[in-house]
Amino acid sequence: MTRRHTYPQAAAVLSVDESWLRRHIKELPHTKLGRVVYFTDADLERIDALFHHEPSAGPLANATTPAPATTSHPLSHLRPLPSRRSAVLTG
Repeated sequence: MTRRHTYPQAAAVLSVDESWLRRHIKELPHTKLGRVVYFTDADLERIDALFHHEPSAGPLANATTPAPATTSHPLSHLRPLPSRRSAVLTG
């Protein structure tokens, strides 16, 4: 059976704040049953891959990287939202 993680458990696995998960839930893979939201291990792996960054400059940029997948990830177009604080200060 697939393990289900709650917000606090998923945040601990991903090393992020629980509030970050809650703010970005619409862009993240998850399962929702009624009001209950949970993340499977596969969801957490996809979230980690979604925000993975390889350096393009510097000493690690020359390291060999794995070959890219033939098809792009279905959520690869997603980007983190801008800071809410900057919108309040400029608005």
